[in-house]
Amino acid sequence: MADREGSTIFGEARRMLRTSGAVGGIAARFAGQRVFGIKADKAAHAEDLKAVLGGLKGPMMKVAQFLSTVPDALPPEYAKELATLQANAPPMGWPFVRRRMASELGQDWESRFASFEREAAAAASLGQVHRAVLHDGTRVACKLQYPDMASVVEADLRQLKIALAIFRRMDSTLENEEAYVELSDRLREELDYKREAAQQKLYRRMLAEVPGVRVPVPVDELCTRRLLTMTWLDGRAIQARIDEDPPQEERAAYARALFRAWYVPLYGYGVIHGDPHLGNYQVRSDAPENGGWGINLLDFGVVRIFPPTFIGGVIMLFEAIRDGDFDKAAEAYRIWGFRDLKRETIEVLNIWAKFLYEPLLDDRVRPIQVNDDPMHGRRIAEEVHAGLKRTGGVRVPREFPLMDRAAIGLGSVFLRLGARLNWHQLFQELVQGFDVNLLAEKQRVALAEAGIPDPHPAG
Repeated sequence: MADREGSTIFGEARRMLRTSGAVGGIAARFAGQRVFGIKADKAAHAEDLKAVLGGLKGPMMKVAQFLSTVPDALPPEYAKELATLQANAPPMGWPFVRRRMASELGQDWESRFASFEREAAAAASLGQVHRAVLHDGTRVACKLQYPDMASVVEADLRQLKIALAIFRRMDSTLENEEAYVELSDRLREELDYKREAAQQKLYRRMLAEVPGVRVPVPVDELCTRRLLTMTWLDGRAIQARIDEDPPQEERAAYARALFRAWYVPLYGYGVIHGDPHLGNYQVRSDAPENGGWGINLLDFGVVRIFPPTFIGGVIMLFEAIRDGDFDKAAEAYRIWGFRDLKRETIEVLNIWAKFLYEPLLDDRVRPIQVNDDPMHGRRIAEEVHAGLKRTGGVRVPREFPLMDRAAIGLGSVFLRLGARLNWHQLFQELVQGFDVNLLAEKQRVALAEAGIPDPHPAG
């Protein structure tokens, strides 16, 4: 019996039994604090929650990582612990993999490959990757989804909804219902590997002329909703290279490629990659077009396509912060999806906007963050939270989470890299002469060529 395609009620029930103890325990402790004045040790309980969720296959870990980067989406004690979760699901064994591959490609699936490695090369929250070679010698990566993941997603989302409702009762400063809807839609889309293959094609088109960025090619005849086969790209984990203390020139090359990989699609096509996790790209030293160093962009499951007018609002907010134009900022927030904002609320939101846009306003070579204080961003978030609480709170629009995730996630990578660039100049190269109608046409053509339906058709 299924209430969604591929999602069984029994599968969801099993998942909820495994997660509900942690979420329910938090609920009980919050209730005790609220009703009886019992002081909850949120730091200890957050450690318990991380231990429970970190051992599960599925997106609850991914959601937790996501929320940990969005200021005040969760209490800081929880955000700190959940941010350390890694995709550590145990791999499927060979007998299981063989059955799963047969269910996707048929009983003779092995004949379609010259070789297929039995041991997984990598594991993630939704599936695992195996190396293989096609008969023409092409090396490929086969990303095979874990079984029953639709049930896992639905069970996790129900638990997440409960957890967010509990937090909302404790602190209503940020109304997060719309953010939950956005996360739910993106996670459900991520289950469809045929969709991800199309989004991979979209990114290959958008980034074709971007120096230092490489995107795999999907092998259509070997792709299904639960199997994504793509060309194998050689590369290294970025953290491993950082640990070797590379020269500044190399650090800057990686940062420049990453900046363009995320923001050429956004400002040129209205598309954003919503998961700047370190595991979603690699570094390489064979990109002469970018000073000798480049990146591989690997995962395209979390992608958001914005209306062209929204991108105009993003640029408008930059201009408002640059010029100190309050009325323009108010209009930009309206385009972003914020509603019924008071003047005091806009002034508080501008504190956050100034923090995000500050590197883009400074026309010089510099690190992404000028001061060395690792808690600077957290302090800004706390200031914004206190201000929003004072002014009556705000409803977070659906458009906000992935934009914020990209900005904060990439910023943290640039911080780790210690890269020094003229961020202002990089940004201006992308938005100079911005025309919303031109973007709309480029988006329409690119989506059509990738086989992706236009989510915002004219009229």
